[in-house]
Amino acid sequence: MKLKKIYLLLFLLLFLTPVKSETEYSFYAGTFDTLDKEGDDEATLYGFEHNNPVLFRDTFIGKFSPITGGFVTDKNSIYLYTGVQAEYELGPLNIVPSFAPGYYEAGNGKDLGMALEFKSELKFSFDIFKDSKLGYSYSHISNNEWGDKNPGVDNQTISFSKIF
Repeated sequence: MKLKKIYLLLFLLLFLTPVKSETEYSFYAGTFDTLDKEGDDEATLYGFEHNNPVLFRDTFIGKFSPITGGFVTDKNSIYLYTGVQAEYELGPLNIVPSFAPGYYEAGNGKDLGMALEFKSELKFSFDIFKDSKLGYSYSHISNNEWGDKNPGVDNQTISFSKIF
């Protein structure tokens, strides 16, 4: 049932976006709970992110845009989020910090304490082809100690992004 929700979200993002919108889609995979000391909560994650460059806003502290995405782990944990990212371009290198609150469901994976969780991420990506990027990101997800418990998780991912 949970996977149906994710497939529905992906369908809406992929097929209801105008064709020539210059929208960037990122597909990523990596490790959920990278720093798990016991090793029992570490899992593989697969995710998708949507970013519309048309909505970028240039400011004196960087270029900002909204992001929307989600991931699922091999232990049926899901995280759906929406937030904001900044982008700093240094030639072919892009440095992209982001912050995104979201909905988390543990499935058979790690209990993070509550449904509302916050993801902070730092991504480094390289322009590899026209309108394509290859990136590495490190993120932390926690509930800021608003829940009964707050174990938090650190994640590492490799991503491929393409503007359509």
